[in-house]
Amino acid sequence: QVQLVESGGDSVQPGGSLRLSCAASGSIFSIYNMDWYRQAPGKQRELVATITSGGSTNYADSVKGRFAISRDNAKNTVYLQMNSLKPEDTAVYFCNANVATRASRWSPRDYWGQGTQVTVSS
Repeated sequence: QVQLVESGGDSVQPGGSLRLSCAASGSIFSIYNMDWYRQAPGKQRELVATITSGGSTNYADSVKGRFAISRDNAKNTVYLQMNSLKPEDTAVYFCNANVATRASRWSPRDYWGQGTQVTVSS
């Protein structure tokens, strides 16, 4: 019913920048919170950044001041601008969205994208 497709992952050197995108499509009635998570090899998936439908944001301490989350509600798309990248930012990045579909307008649920690889290495 709802698909999330991430893009923008790449290999960059330390100090570099990347911009991730995640577009939602399908039978969407409304999208509430949109989040970016990441999972490094051998580690649990962790929340990186959140943005509400109204534009309020929250970040993990490890990325504050370096990453910025934004969204375009008209395009059902969330972005993650990542600056001053460090090797420890290397991970698969996933987007998550809390979505109410046209068939379930009052029962939103979480949907996940397939992930995009970010590698930071010299």
